[in-house]
Amino acid sequence: MYHYKRDEICHFSCVKKKPLTPSLFSCKITKVIAMEEILRHALLYDFYGELLTEHQKQVYEDVVLNDYSLSEVADNLKISRQGVHDMVRRCNRLLDGYEEKLHLVEKFLSLRKKAERIKELAARRGDRSAMEEIEEISVRILEEL
Repeated sequence: MYHYKRDEICHFSCVKKKPLTPSLFSCKITKVIAMEEILRHALLYDFYGELLTEHQKQVYEDVVLNDYSLSEVADNLKISRQGVHDMVRRCNRLLDGYEEKLHLVEKFLSLRKKAERIKELAARRGDRSAMEEIEEISVRILEEL
């Protein structure tokens, strides 16, 4: 077993920290926005994916959900890389269009938020104002349905 000498051990205080520069900060924000967009499209696909053709579903799932490259999907399906790219964009437009018309994801997120609030309030069982708020939220949920 090797024993470290005292001057061989680097303490955390001697480690230089890289400051968060505007470009690094911007890069991190861009990554967060990209991740939110991926999650949004995955949610749209969960709700409206069955409205796509089998071919569209296969391409979309491989690229967006399974994170295969356009080239990998193109090689597998014997189509061009550009064709895969166009198909993914077309599917995104279709899914966005379905949401604009039907608002199922919006309603789902609203109901989920209200259900979470009811759960929080239910934890305060003895509080009369919490029970009244649960009743109000329940009425709003039933109106949405």
